[in-house]
Amino acid sequence: MSTIKELFELSGRVAMVTGGSSGIGRAIAYHLAQAGAAVVHVALPREEKALKEAVKEVETLGVSAAYETCDVSNLDELPGMVERASSHFGSPDILVNAAGVNLREPWEEVSPETWNTTIAINLTAPFFLARLLVPSMRSKGWGKIINIGSLQSVRAFPNSAAYGASKGGVAQLTRAMAEAWSKDQSGITCNAIGPGFFKTGLTAPLYDDQKVIDALARQTIIGRNGELSDLAGLIVFLSSRASDYITGQMIFLDGGWSAK
Repeated sequence: MSTIKELFELSGRVAMVTGGSSGIGRAIAYHLAQAGAAVVHVALPREEKALKEAVKEVETLGVSAAYETCDVSNLDELPGMVERASSHFGSPDILVNAAGVNLREPWEEVSPETWNTTIAINLTAPFFLARLLVPSMRSKGWGKIINIGSLQSVRAFPNSAAYGASKGGVAQLTRAMAEAWSKDQSGITCNAIGPGFFKTGLTAPLYDDQKVIDALARQTIIGRNGELSDLAGLIVFLSSRASDYITGQMIFLDGGWSAK
């Protein structure tokens, strides 16, 4: 029987985190490294400076880190990126699909191009990227796939038709991934985190208005908005042996917002 410490230990594991240059993705990568996992950060080429900074942050922990640039919405780029990422520390055991976009367009201004971009990044890329990693996870008998949902996986917000559709899709995609890949004691689990309001690049416009931010905090049960450090416990749990009997679930990390 494993000790509690062993259940949460990630030493020897390799994590790939998309959207790893900033916000929730960067925080998740750092927290996984704190638990001992080697980390490969993935983001767009224009984010290379931030990627290098994120790698240095992890390396200060005495943990191995690397980065790869990729436009995850371009499916043709994914196989090459996975091959390069696997050359650093081995094929990833943990995949966190944290890359995301919310263009906040009124419904009448949504174009086919912006709709397709949102769906491609938030919903399509997580499936095809995970599918590339599943064979290696199966061969090891262990793998953790973690998607990032949203309050909009279950709630409607203004100016977010495409984003809400994509994040509602993430909730169902997570269940479908689990049904496909967690069978027959494969050792693979597929779950999702539904964050509440955290200050990130996607939510930065909201933080320009303190009244809005205060109102959002009041909407929670706990009475405050999220801090990136709040991600640590849940992401390590879902990435570790401690969650081996949990799959196909979305866990809301929202201070109780979704419970009201």
